[in-house]
Amino acid sequence: MNDRAFYIASAVVAVLIIAVSVIWPQGEGTRSPPPFGHPVIQPDYYRMVRERDERQAREAREKAASAKQKTALQAAADSASASSSAKRAAQ
Repeated sequence: MNDRAFYIASAVVAVLIIAVSVIWPQGEGTRSPPPFGHPVIQPDYYRMVRERDERQAREAREKAASAKQKTALQAAADSASASSSAKRAAQ
């Protein structure tokens, strides 16, 4: 094979391989730069776990808040009953 034809063919093949690699869909490895890549989307499992943890934390906060409110209401009711029984005892 003629050297001139070999090197020209090699250059054309190299340019074609580079062009295809620029437009080829992304794999599972490192993401492509912004013009060619797509945004990183978490797999459903990891999103499900994160949302479950957030929901459990929110429910725990709400439960603690409602327990605090019940305690405050109970304390208010106890003080009201104590004051009313003290008034009755004074009469």
